[in-house]
Amino acid sequence: MTTFVSPPEASPRASVPPHRVAVLALDGVIPFELGIPSRILGGALDEDGTPLYDVRVCTLDGAPVRTSDGFSIVAEHGPGELAAADTVVVPPTHELRTLADEGRLADEVRGALGLIRPGTRVVSICTGAYALAAAGLLDGRPATTHWWEAAHFRSLFPGVRLDEDVLFVDDGDVLTSAGAAAGVDLCLHLVRKDHGSATANAVARRCVVPPWRDGGQAQYIERPVPEPTTATTAPTRAWALERLDRPLTLTELAGHARMSVRTFTRRFRDEAGTTPGQWLTAQRVELAKQLLETSDLTIDHIADRTGFGSGNSLRQHMRALVGISPAAYRRAFHLTTREKEFAQ
Repeated sequence: MTTFVSPPEASPRASVPPHRVAVLALDGVIPFELGIPSRILGGALDEDGTPLYDVRVCTLDGAPVRTSDGFSIVAEHGPGELAAADTVVVPPTHELRTLADEGRLADEVRGALGLIRPGTRVVSICTGAYALAAAGLLDGRPATTHWWEAAHFRSLFPGVRLDEDVLFVDDGDVLTSAGAAAGVDLCLHLVRKDHGSATANAVARRCVVPPWRDGGQAQYIERPVPEPTTATTAPTRAWALERLDRPLTLTELAGHARMSVRTFTRRFRDEAGTTPGQWLTAQRVELAKQLLETSDLTIDHIADRTGFGSGNSLRQHMRALVGISPAAYRRAFHLTTREKEFAQ
């Protein structure tokens, strides 16, 4: 999966106010996605059980808003939260597409998003990207939205570098996710980016969701249904995860799957949304991050355990995928003994 990841910030160890998050409920908001930031970010705790995020739902005028599911909600906060927030999240509505078609979306959102302070992190879930694009926040930037809306989105916002094959895109201060449950992936990514994998994994366990999903939207895009006898690469991916310390070759992977290299490569990309080589590298980097956080192994030892072979190779791949060196990542996210116990 291709994501654009900026360097993680150092984990706060001192007592500081929780990161303030404003979730903007627009008229017609979809309830499931509206609840994701509160559930995921609001569930992130430090080792003392103190919330790491203060998540507040707000509306444009403080009045109740309709949802897409036949009921209205009354948010506790108004637009002032947008100006006070460290992060603003825009969940989707089914009406954003229509407003964009009619040329009314820009007027609808510019005033609200204009309240956001410079430097505030802005996040969209699913078609919430329409709001960010209409406000000009995605001009010339990489972004994603629900794959179903990709062609329509491109027609309205040709200046956005849209990638409908990924689950989310992190472009530093602006992040966008694909449809529905991809908002969970993006919010877990925010926790991981802010506070490390152990904290994100703890949130994922409590919510009974995977802390990291392989592949991107490509595996969910509608295609002709394969024949029931069609082989899958899933067993080979599981097999490879147990052997990340080995220099696995494409021929070896295809042989395990009992496919030709050409068939395996095509089917792997269809199922995982990326190439076998890119997938292996991403899995090795994720394992390296876990070892950097939870162990005292040397960089060279971790490189050997994760199949990179040398510390230089590990440094190169971590900088490419995470934007930070292994040593800097360890300084930011290495867990104390107490934190390790809390993360179990």
